[in-house]
Amino acid sequence: MYILRRLDSVPPESFQNQIRQLVIDHVGELSSVAISADNPLYPLYQYGVGLEVHQYLQALDGSRGLAVELLLALDAEAPDQLLGFAIALPAQDNPQACVLAFMAVLASHRRQGIGRGLLADLQARYPSVELNAFAAVVPWFEEMGMQVVAARGPQVLMSSTGQASGALVGRLDIAPIYQTLEVRQIHAYLLKQQGEEAMVEAERLRDERLDQLGLQAQACVKQRKTVH
Repeated sequence: MYILRRLDSVPPESFQNQIRQLVIDHVGELSSVAISADNPLYPLYQYGVGLEVHQYLQALDGSRGLAVELLLALDAEAPDQLLGFAIALPAQDNPQACVLAFMAVLASHRRQGIGRGLLADLQARYPSVELNAFAAVVPWFEEMGMQVVAARGPQVLMSSTGQASGALVGRLDIAPIYQTLEVRQIHAYLLKQQGEEAMVEAERLRDERLDQLGLQAQACVKQRKTVH
């Protein structure tokens, strides 16, 4: 069993650490480039996406000028143990709309309704919920009442209303994250460890995978539009 806890302030360090670990363990699902674990660039995205999520958590104190909401799924018998989390970005110009930016559940606790509970909590409070999903998980979101709207790069835009809300949603600029000293140091380490040829190949494989995911997203949308 689990309990949901909604936070509108920066979470305690213990929860931040558990969220960070969850991101590191599932960065392939959370990263918009769907980096695969066997790609030499994987550690780079583990750090980058982890830092991105961390910055959203810090934005909960209102200092970044962003509207951010954090949902925690906790073990009912040990409420200091995190089972899953979701980060939502409420629209700044529409109190009925939000975007689900991140959602992850411990691998050991999947198929127990935790992801459904996190999403359902948002849907109960926001008539318009939007998210981006890879084609492979679109059917799961459809079971939760989300509808396919359009292909968006390697992912599919989905909405609870079946159309894009057009609402103004504040997001962090993630480009500077991948230009930080830490990221450059990680890249330099990987380059030294793997060699330049391997790193160039890693980037090629990443881009090739993105192209494939983009085709899958387009096919997914086309299939839905044809059926409906």
